[in-house]
Amino acid sequence: MRSNHHGNARNTAVTLLDEAQLRTLVPLDLAAVDQVEAAFASLATEAVVMPPILNMALPERHGEVDVKTAYLPRFEQFAIKISPGFFNNAALGLPSLNGLMLALSAQTGLTEAVLLDNGYLTAIRTAAAGAVAARWLARADARSVAVIGAGEQARLQLDALMLVRKIERVSVWARCAARAEAFAAEVERRHGAPVRVADSVRDALAQSDIAVTTTPSREPLVSASDLHAGLHVTAMGSDAEYKNELAPSVFAAARYVCDRLQQTRALGELAHAIRARAVSADARFDELGEIVAGRRPARTRDDEITICDLTGTGAQDTAIAALALARARAAGAGTVFHNAVTL
Repeated sequence: MRSNHHGNARNTAVTLLDEAQLRTLVPLDLAAVDQVEAAFASLATEAVVMPPILNMALPERHGEVDVKTAYLPRFEQFAIKISPGFFNNAALGLPSLNGLMLALSAQTGLTEAVLLDNGYLTAIRTAAAGAVAARWLARADARSVAVIGAGEQARLQLDALMLVRKIERVSVWARCAARAEAFAAEVERRHGAPVRVADSVRDALAQSDIAVTTTPSREPLVSASDLHAGLHVTAMGSDAEYKNELAPSVFAAARYVCDRLQQTRALGELAHAIRARAVSADARFDELGEIVAGRRPARTRDDEITICDLTGTGAQDTAIAALALARARAAGAGTVFHNAVTL
């Protein structure tokens, strides 16, 4: 049998970056928000290849693993992201979220970087996506925000939101009152904005222009009766089919926008509304990328109630990985090793 391998080898450079380096290279800033916004625009205007999310649930371990990827013509690399979430880890003194990204050349398919971010880049691009949603759908004069949840993503979503809106007042609600109190103290210390711990989700939303839901809830936390004129809601917790933060009733009370319609029909808030027969399975809704690209309108009036359902896309992962690699190369950061490829 003839072999295609002729014994020749060629060295290819692979950049290895750890979490500490990536935190320095890719902070949560407006450049990260703009990079993720570009990914949304790509979804609406380019021949993006983005397969469905591979989700593997490990219920007996209270864990899950997502694998996401996408090819976007505007970037020189595409990323493959492996994202485990193991929610018993806190008791072990370990983070709940972990993972890494591989950046491969969109020209040759060769690995260009291994980004050992432990989930950091996912957290950043998720928060940046929330800022993109608010930039296009929240009222320009929005000054108050309700944060539902008090974990890492709750903090990052608030940080990102403050990049695009002048937030002066914060309300927080979480199932664990102690965590809500700790969140409030941290936000007041870091941002100087007053933070109120709300008695309920409804209480938090009632005094807010923007709400961000950041929980892994399996039961709805927000119903139509909790909404009021002019409110924008970014729902980013439902990134698996069994997670649910918004009741199906909100679809009749608000304008619904999502990150990827095909994806949110299978998981996220839309999937639950379809299963509850509150929404037709083939109902058409605007995607955030269509709004960014100018193909669909942003907020149409001040009293409009808007919802953006963010389930997280491989396009966002490719965008943030490309930014990380570009910055690493510009700074000469990371460990470069040479991988011998047999020809």
